[in-house]
Amino acid sequence: MRMIDVQLTAKPRRLSKMAVALGGFLIMMGMLLIGVALLFNMAGITVESEYRMLFMWILLTVSICDIAAGVILLFR
Repeated sequence: MRMIDVQLTAKPRRLSKMAVALGGFLIMMGMLLIGVALLFNMAGITVESEYRMLFMWILLTVSICDIAAGVILLFR
């Protein structure tokens, strides 16, 4: 492979990494905002207390998986 071929394929990879990282960040921030809104009953959604805690744990688990995916993406 020539040097120019390597340079042409490096830019799309970098751009796709940035797009995936930005998408993951936006998903995580959205989940955080939804979690805060549900926790403080800002959204006007009536969720029973036992389901509210389940939703919080689900959002936390998905956020941790999203952060782990971001770290893996950073080092690849």
